[in-house]
Amino acid sequence: MRSNTLKAALALCAAASLAAAMAPASASAAAPKPKPQHGTGVPVIVNCTWQPQVRPTDFLLACGDGNSRLTSLHWSQWGPSKAVATGTSWVNDCKPYCAAGKFRSYRVTVRLDRPQSWTKHQDTQHYSRITLSYPDGHPDAFQQVMTTPLWN
Repeated sequence: MRSNTLKAALALCAAASLAAAMAPASASAAAPKPKPQHGTGVPVIVNCTWQPQVRPTDFLLACGDGNSRLTSLHWSQWGPSKAVATGTSWVNDCKPYCAAGKFRSYRVTVRLDRPQSWTKHQDTQHYSRITLSYPDGHPDAFQQVMTTPLWN
């Protein structure tokens, strides 16, 4: 009789542990930012995992190796033709090679523009070009102002 009670208690504990482990992490965390709805007319920026974002605080530029990212972005504008933010650009100096390199931070102004239809969702506009301006110095491999297309 006693062993049946012990087995039942252990089974209940195991079930409770499993249920806690299976609960979504968001159940105890703060509510995530809502994702933009497709076709709302507000341009988005598309991240490395093909997710649309509006006013992201962080953005990975080097999807393949993670050697360049933007952080602490503060958006002063997000409109139908352009978006502007200030933040920090973290770039791996890759010296003597990328795996042994050090990440260096640079103050940066970010400008997104040239909205066009997103290939994945034709009813959604996405910014197709990014310009990074470095007012106080820039990574060795970069110019003071860098303009490049964004993926779509």
